[in-house]
Amino acid sequence: MTEIRTREAREEDVEAIRQIFLETYGEDYPFQDFYDADWLKRAIYGDHIVMVVAEDPDNGTVVGTGSVNLDIGAHSDLVGELGRLVVHPDARGLGAGKAIMSRRIELIQNRLHLAVADNRTVHPYSQRISKRFGFAPVGFLPLKYRFEDRESVALFARHFGSGLTLRKNHPRIVPTVAPIAELAMSNLGMEVDVIIDESSPPYPRDDDFELSQLESDRMPDLLRIERGRVRDRDVFGPMRLHYGFFMLQARQANYLVARRPRGRSGGGAIAGGVGFLHDPIDRSIRLFELIAGSDEVIVYLLGELLERARELEAEYIEVDVNAHGTRLQRTLLELGFLPAAYVPALAFHDVERLDAVRMVRLLVPAEVGDVALIDVVRPIFHVVMDAFRTRTVMPTIAARIEDLAIFDGLSDEQARRLAASLSVREYGAGEELFARGAPAEELFVLIRGEVEVLLSSSARVGTVAEGGTVGENAMLSGARHSASVQARGEVVAAVLTRDRLQELTARRPDIIVVVYRNLAAGLGEKLKEADAALDRDNRST
Repeated sequence: MTEIRTREAREEDVEAIRQIFLETYGEDYPFQDFYDADWLKRAIYGDHIVMVVAEDPDNGTVVGTGSVNLDIGAHSDLVGELGRLVVHPDARGLGAGKAIMSRRIELIQNRLHLAVADNRTVHPYSQRISKRFGFAPVGFLPLKYRFEDRESVALFARHFGSGLTLRKNHPRIVPTVAPIAELAMSNLGMEVDVIIDESSPPYPRDDDFELSQLESDRMPDLLRIERGRVRDRDVFGPMRLHYGFFMLQARQANYLVARRPRGRSGGGAIAGGVGFLHDPIDRSIRLFELIAGSDEVIVYLLGELLERARELEAEYIEVDVNAHGTRLQRTLLELGFLPAAYVPALAFHDVERLDAVRMVRLLVPAEVGDVALIDVVRPIFHVVMDAFRTRTVMPTIAARIEDLAIFDGLSDEQARRLAASLSVREYGAGEELFARGAPAEELFVLIRGEVEVLLSSSARVGTVAEGGTVGENAMLSGARHSASVQARGEVVAAVLTRDRLQELTARRPDIIVVVYRNLAAGLGEKLKEADAALDRDNRST
């Protein structure tokens, strides 16, 4: 076969595009529109999607397709999302994916300031293609899409034209956002200029409101509120209230509206609203606008949105937050949202482009399973998932943190960061944590229960009680385990792997210095106990 050809899609390609998706994904592709011939025809003729096909030059058969969605931001944002790249199973390995990517960039580079790409993580192929074409990882979105099950994606970005020239510098972010912001900006080759704000409080809570759905006759009342629409925009998205009721309905956008209770001063007046898109197939929600007449209505609206998400059985919620809006960042953190991506110059506002923090709230356990990541994605993956692991691990560890010697001397922030590097495991009576002679890749901190240390089935060295650590000597020295460790009754242990320890050493030496000191102290105590036991044995003989 000669070189794959690419071109913009035409109406006669509709059925071939449908068949490629069916052959590749069956009927389970989460974006069901790509099975709809009428939708595909409108997309090809419309101006909100750029659709490319790859064809076999020998017979003209369409063997792959990819799109750019130009409708993911507001009209003036000049942002596009590269996605829906699929190659027919019989044509893989022929360079169709790279050819489609090249043609898409050629078509959009003079139309956009920013392009982003959601790359799958069940395999590394699309990540490699994105990297090859100048895109860099800026986030990891856990469990974002539903394929057969929920699948995570690696978010990549690339700027074009004056996208970064118009960027507003020195965004203010809360400390939790800082690690991912620094990684994303470094990956994009930018100077890291964020200002970490540790003092801005969250918005106050006030539940003295009534909730309703937006009706067309009350739309002017909400439009009269400037904050969140034309000034102090804290949330970015693909829709805006002033687009009009007809367009909002056509896009199936929803608004929850807060009113002051009737019978009180100002009763019945609209105080604010939150706009969101709900995808029932993907079980996801995206916030796109937050309009507030006062600080007090913000937490109420966001709390009610979370309740609505649970009623709709949503599993994933995301919102792009202004990187200059630390109060909303902190408010969302308190509501269980966590930073999953940082996108410089995402939105156009007034005369500047503003950075955004993509914050995610999972309504299912944060169990991403095995992911296939290229090397440049791994650091950002760990930063994101550390935060989600902290939310699940910390309640188990927090109740006993004062009894765990490894945490001695750490500040609250340092303790949370260390806890984020741990996983929690449970063992039944008699179950081995590790065996003598096995490679030492993990150390164990006993949260509950105690373990026996054995040289053989009949040679018991001693016991380690809750709060203690086992496996640290072999792991730190690089040797194999010199003894087996077995649970006496039920045991709950926090586990630190060698990889996570090395990563923590590189990123947080302030924590590691304290951890090593604590481990050394623990080993010293064990040696004293072993010497005392040896003395007792000698005297008894």
